[in-house]
Amino acid sequence: MIKKFLLCIFSLVLSSQAPATDHPQNPPVSPAPIAPRISIFSTTTDWAALTGLPLKQYVGKFTWKNSDVERGIVLYYLDAFPCYGEADSVRIWLGPNKQSSGILRLVCVHAPNEISFTWRYATRDADQAQSTGLLKCPVTGDYELNIDFSKCVRGPEWKDYK
Repeated sequence: MIKKFLLCIFSLVLSSQAPATDHPQNPPVSPAPIAPRISIFSTTTDWAALTGLPLKQYVGKFTWKNSDVERGIVLYYLDAFPCYGEADSVRIWLGPNKQSSGILRLVCVHAPNEISFTWRYATRDADQAQSTGLLKCPVTGDYELNIDFSKCVRGPEWKDYK
């Protein structure tokens, strides 16, 4: 008799813990949608094989005026044919008094006439953060690419892209 009583109590406890499935007052709960996080990496296309042209290394040299960079500006090279940036050398900081850090090293099938960056104002050692927009810069030279920052043209800010 005691066994039946304990078994009945145990069954009641278990059934009260089980979720209701067929009752309209307890509709199933849908999980909140998860926003995907996208990572962007340099292209893996073998441009030398596709074009039949050999790849060569190019180094970017910047000139700028203090008034162009205020406290400092961080540039990140945006890969585009005929070049892609070497992974450890696409972040460049330009600051007042001709101070800079980073080096721009590109691998290209030929010297570019124009290159693009994303940019934002920042101090030298600032953490990576959201950039402001697009910057297109004319380039001269061969192997040593000359980039006059005062001739760069700001494109739209990222918030203006649809």
